[in-house]
Amino acid sequence: MFASLFHLARPLIHRMDAEAAHRLTVAALAAAPALKPTPDDPVLAMEAFGLSFPNPVGLAAGFDKHAEAIDGALGLGFGFVEAGGVTPLPQPGNPRPRVFRLVEDEAVINRYGFNSEGVEAMARRLAARQGRGGIVGINLGANKDSTDREADYAILARRLAPLADFLTINVSSPNTPGLRNLQAESALDDLVARTLAARDEAAAGGKRTPVLLKIAPDLTLPELDGMVAVARKRGIDGMIVSNTTVARPQSLRNAAKAETGGLSGKPLFAASTRILAETFLRVEGQFPLIGVGGIDSAEAAFAKIRAGATLVQLYSALVFKGPGLVKEIKTGLAAQARRAGLPRLTALIGRDAAAIARGEGL
Repeated sequence: MFASLFHLARPLIHRMDAEAAHRLTVAALAAAPALKPTPDDPVLAMEAFGLSFPNPVGLAAGFDKHAEAIDGALGLGFGFVEAGGVTPLPQPGNPRPRVFRLVEDEAVINRYGFNSEGVEAMARRLAARQGRGGIVGINLGANKDSTDREADYAILARRLAPLADFLTINVSSPNTPGLRNLQAESALDDLVARTLAARDEAAAGGKRTPVLLKIAPDLTLPELDGMVAVARKRGIDGMIVSNTTVARPQSLRNAAKAETGGLSGKPLFAASTRILAETFLRVEGQFPLIGVGGIDSAEAAFAKIRAGATLVQLYSALVFKGPGLVKEIKTGLAAQARRAGLPRLTALIGRDAAAIARGEGL
């Protein structure tokens, strides 16, 4: 129902300011009756971070920033939803306009800057839906004016670990000044250690919530080496590859390409998939990866799996193709497994990682 209504309303939505359209979409999804999704094909089931996913297709962070529409999103058929990013204290983010559609390029540029209602608003919403099922992750960020950003992540982990199925340390957003400096190996080591300690404190002897690390696509390979080394040493449960890019490919045609902020969507696909493959090769099976960036078809999702992703996430493609894309991708992935004569997609994870890292196979 929601997918059909979105298809009918899409021309009107695309005439609206991008952020206003986004808010309207989230509000509509939050207000719609929660649907029970059709059971997934068993071939799509995945295990990662100690969790059982009905399918590998997730909604990326940034769509539902304040955890308002989790159940509506799960009802669209996503195997999991990541809400946020959330900051400890409420903050408005950057001035508007701060979101731009590049229609010809099937891309989006945003410079939201972690607009957040704060951790307590997020915690209330998560607590209110406890027991409803579905896998829900929360993306963690630091306040722009914080004097101790490492402490911000610890505060968030301590408060939200009991309410989420996984947490994501996001130090790769380009829209908070200085945040990406936390990707440096020494700074990251301290941040990860403090966040994991806070997560463990929240567990109080019970089950520990998985903590993932989300990285940028703009890393050099030596920088990636350092981040993976920290993740492996500290026992991170997984990595998300990747966030938006500050690069502007020459292929971009829309005039909005001159706007500052993070670029997502189709033009991010190749670069994010290569850094995913490079990460897979360095992780050596120690933990699973989530592939993000430019997924707009079953073929693109399958390429992420071949590059090393156990799970995938998308967001920007929904702007241009609508929520029906989720079912299309799941159907295509199931067909890929059956063509390969496999009962599950698992055997295909990372199959072509070495070739993709060399710039081949995409």
